[in-house]
This record gives sequence, C-alpha cells and structure tokens, in this order.
Amino acid sequence: MNRYIFSLLFLFLAGFIYPQTALQRFINNPALKHASVGVSVVELESGKSIAAYDEEKSLTPASVLKLITAATALEVLGENYRYKTEIAIDADDPSRILVIGTGDPTLGSEVFPENPDAFFINGVEALKKSLPADKEYSIYVVDNLFGYNGISPEWTWIDIGNYYAPGAYGISIYDNSYRLVFNTTDRNNPPRILRTEPEIKGLTFQNSLTLNSTGRDNGYIYGAPFSYERSLRGDIPGGRTEFSIKGDIPDPGLLVGETLADHLKRTGYRIVKVETSRVDYLSRNRSSGQPVPYRVGNVLFTQVSRPLKEIIREVNMESNNHFAEHLIRTVGRRGDSNIYSDALEEGIKQILKHWDEIGLDTTPLLMYDGSGLAPQNAVSARFLTDLLVYMHNRSDCSTAFFQSLPKAGQEGTLQNFLRGTRLNGKVMAKSGSIGGVQCYAGYLIDGNKRYAFAILVNKFNGTRPEVRSAIEQFLLGL
Repeated sequence: MNRYIFSLLFLFLAGFIYPQTALQRFINNPALKHASVGVSVVELESGKSIAAYDEEKSLTPASVLKLITAATALEVLGENYRYKTEIAIDADDPSRILVIGTGDPTLGSEVFPENPDAFFINGVEALKKSLPADKEYSIYVVDNLFGYNGISPEWTWIDIGNYYAPGAYGISIYDNSYRLVFNTTDRNNPPRILRTEPEIKGLTFQNSLTLNSTGRDNGYIYGAPFSYERSLRGDIPGGRTEFSIKGDIPDPGLLVGETLADHLKRTGYRIVKVETSRVDYLSRNRSSGQPVPYRVGNVLFTQVSRPLKEIIREVNMESNNHFAEHLIRTVGRRGDSNIYSDALEEGIKQILKHWDEIGLDTTPLLMYDGSGLAPQNAVSARFLTDLLVYMHNRSDCSTAFFQSLPKAGQEGTLQNFLRGTRLNGKVMAKSGSIGGVQCYAGYLIDGNKRYAFAILVNKFNGTRPEVRSAIEQFLLGL
C-alpha cells in the first residue's frame, strides 16, 4: 500500500512540478537577470493555472496588445463586418463629387492582391456613366469619421513619420505609406532623391542621410501628421541605382482626392478644386450647431472591403500597426458616433467596457493605442490568458480569432520561432517586441497539452535572441 501511494504521489508531483521547474529555469536565465517578467500558462478548457510568475503584474506588451484590439473588434463588429467607401454627388451641389470614408484601412492596400488603384479606376467608370464631361467639378473628401488625431500622443518621435506608424483617419489609401526612392551610386555625397511612389505633391525633405557599405537599411523618415516637411536621418546602402525607404502619407484624405482628380482629368473631366473635411472640422466644435457642409445625394460607386476576419488575420499574422489603429477607432465610433470626440480614446473605453461586461478583470490593462507601439501600454499575463481562454471557449468568433494567429515555425512573425522543434506548428501566438521588450501570447496545442499562455519580458539585459531562446526552451519544457 505504501508503495502504491508513493507511486501515485510521484506521478502527481511529476505532472505538477515539472512545469514549475521549466518556469524556474526560465526565470533564472542570465539574460533575464534584471528583467521584469510575467508568465501565465493555463489549461485551455478549464482555465486552471499550470505555471505562473508575477502573472498579475502589468508589463509592456508591445504588439501582443493587438490580441486585445483584434478580439474586441471581432466581438463588437462581427467577423463578417465590411467597411464601405462611397463616391456620391452632393445633393445641394451637383457639381461637387463626394468621397465618403468609413475608416477602411485596406483601400489600395498592398496586403491584398487587388489592383491598388481599383477604387479610382472603378469609381471613374461609375462617374462617367452619370456625369457629363463638359462641366467643371470639385471633389470633397469626407475623412473626418475618426477626427484628425490620427496617432497616439504616447508614440515616440523615432516612430512618427515612418511607414509602420502612419496616422489612422476616416480615409486611408495605399496603407497610408509611400516609398521614397534614392540613387546612392555617388558615395561622396548624400543619396540623391529621385521620387516618391505614389507622387505626393508638395512633400519636401531635409536630407541628412549618409551611405553605408553594410547593405543594411538604417534610414528613417521623421515628421508630424499633416506636415509636408520631413527629415531624413540614418544611413542606407551605397552603390545602388535605386533604393527606397518608406514613410507615412501626411494627409491621406487629400491624396485620395488628388488621385481621383488626376484619374478624372485623364478622361477629360475638369476638376477645379480638391478639398477635405478637415478645414470645416477644425473650424467647428462639438457644440457649434453649424450644419454639415454637404448633403449626400446619389451614391454612384461603393468600394467594399474584405471581411473583418481577413483584416484581423493580417493584424495578427504580420503585426500590421496601421490596420490595428483603424480597428480600435472603428470600435470607438461604434460606442460614440460624435466625430468631435477622440476616436482612439473612445475605442479604449469600449474595449474596457466590453471585457468588464464579459467578466474579465481589466484593472491590469492600460491602453494608449491599438497596435502596441506606445511604450506606456501595459497588461498582465493573466489578463491575456483570461482573454485567450474566453475567445477559444465562448466567443462566437472563436474560429476566426484562432485562425488569425501565425503557426510557430511556419508563418508570419512566428516563422522562425520554435522552428525545427517538436512544437513546430503546434503553437499559435502573437509576438511583440519594441526596445527592451519581448513577449509572446497564444495557444499551445500538443496532444493532451492544450494551454493558453502569455510570457511578457521587459527590460532584459541579455540579447533579444537569448531572450527568445529562453522563451522557446520554457515552452518546450511545459
């Protein structure tokens, strides 16, 4: 009997202690000696804790925050939600063409295989069927749905102006980014600017770029939203007839209007003015009582986006900041349709409200954007695993959420994570990394082991590859 009891006790302890041993090895890794670490691993069906360390501590999640944005968007909007962008005629002025945005981040996006100019090509064909070409027209772009605070006030200067941190507005085009093309063959002078793709009229650059011989792209574009003055710093490879870096489009709504005007002019139309609703927006306030300066008449063309589940997949698979920022503002406008309220702030309120109503403890969650770029964002590992368990077990959009996550060793931002190990393809997760931050959160499904996990590491002293390796070894030890 004693031997039987001992055997049962040994089996129990072997199953319970081993993950804790793997956890202890992870915590004691020299690369994490001075780091702040939060870990939560729970059984997927029951939510029972398997391994935990400071799981209630709020830490910077970087792009892991996108899990919260994506999950909330699916919950609030539904996986089949589609954005619409319309071209209409002003009911009070038949010579004015309206372009009405609803926040679609995919218009002209290179993410999907459609022709990026399809909106303009198809829109012009629709206009030609209804508008005579022997008159003068103006274009008015309604891009005010999210207001004009398109970036988080907590983003750092090193990010603002670069392609991965574009503003999010009621109209988006070409991922709100452009390519700046250089000739770098003259190693004795700064790289020569050739053009922008697409052309952005009036955009100027203070060029402080230098050339390197390493072949690495260390070039950055700095500039504030709606400013057409940009600064170029860092270094880019020399010896190239063409080399490009990417920046954010200063005023996407205006570029949409100007591009539509160019397409119409090529077919014989006379466009005498292009403007956006920004001027009217800035001249008003929420209590002014002034009427909207247009009235939607006949809608001639509607561009419909891909369903939300495909947009969410791009957010989580490739960590698309631009799409995530549009999603949080779309959620915000669902809760408050007043265009004079801050759409980002409203989105954060709606996220907290939604998960409070679900029953999750949101006190560890501090959000300043939807993408995770703001270093001030914070969340606990336990909140993340609670959300992951809910999305897997209870959400109506469970499948869409699960399928949006890249498989370790195979896809997206996890292509090299756990590659060649027994967990290759068995971990579906979101990664997150900014300066001094490395995080992963998602699902581990390996036979009878079915876990939700979140691993947050801040202010590590080792190298990033060392931290990634330590996280891999911890997951392999579960």
